[in-house]
Amino acid sequence: MKITGRVWKFGHDINTDLIFPHDSIRLKPAEQAKLIFRDNRPGWSELVQKGDIIVSGKNFGTGSARPGAVLLKTLGLGGMLSDSINGVFFRNCVSYGFPALQYEGVSDLFEEGDVAEFELTTGLIRNLTTGKELQGTPLPGSMVETVEAGGVIDVLISKGLVEPLE
Repeated sequence: MKITGRVWKFGHDINTDLIFPHDSIRLKPAEQAKLIFRDNRPGWSELVQKGDIIVSGKNFGTGSARPGAVLLKTLGLGGMLSDSINGVFFRNCVSYGFPALQYEGVSDLFEEGDVAEFELTTGLIRNLTTGKELQGTPLPGSMVETVEAGGVIDVLISKGLVEPLE
């Protein structure tokens, strides 16, 4: 699974309150997605194009267990690269089918606006703008299967373990 897109760069310790504002909890996902990062980057969600990629520093998704990954996916982002991702947030990325890799130093490889490409199955991370690359750690096969399927619910439906929602 190869993901390619324009980079949006974020720093360290981006918490779930910035990703998924508390006052948007009762809104529909499409409305919630419009409010992502409104407190630290007002208007950002209106600039995102389908397939764009977040590149961040350490500890992305720290804080609560709000499922911010589903909002990033709903907004149309193609995936995320981070020096490190909070454990709960990383599990939410996989569970909701949002492609993400973490590898120490990946944020130094990119500037905002660069074009990134990464492969979940090989862990290869490329900056297509500069030609630089890193060899990260690939995701285990079961995680790749879950992300490619669109998330845990889609895996369960495909295996006939749950009925699709109407």
